[in-house]
Amino acid sequence: MNTRRAHPVGVSEENLSHPRTRQAFRSTKRLVGCYAGLSVLTLVAVILLRNHPDMVTDAVGVRAIIVAATSLLMVSFAARTARGHSRSYLRLRLASGIMVVAIAVIVALPGAFPVWLRVEQGVCGALLIGVVMIVNGKQLRSAFASG
Repeated sequence: MNTRRAHPVGVSEENLSHPRTRQAFRSTKRLVGCYAGLSVLTLVAVILLRNHPDMVTDAVGVRAIIVAATSLLMVSFAARTARGHSRSYLRLRLASGIMVVAIAVIVALPGAFPVWLRVEQGVCGALLIGVVMIVNGKQLRSAFASG
């Protein structure tokens, strides 16, 4: 009798429970959690500083809302990925890669955003580069490919 059960969404329980896969999930969830926490704190700061146009422009407010919303979506994607959901794994890969590119543009544009936001976005970008490296790494790719 074969004890290798397929997860309801196609990834085998064996692949999900592999120690390196579990570590990749833990690291990914931590990085995404830090990204979401920082993004939500930034949104709170933007709300508190909304009456300081030198620090918070309309573009900063819009950016903070978008980043906070996408970060919370990524938390959901990371949690579902760790449970073996292939579609969430794909969404996490795409969202993290797209956000890294968007953040690079924000950080590189001179004068478009205040320095404090560009620094915050640089930290978010560093966290997401870690996510991109893990979710596109051999361990998770092979776990989801063989599902």
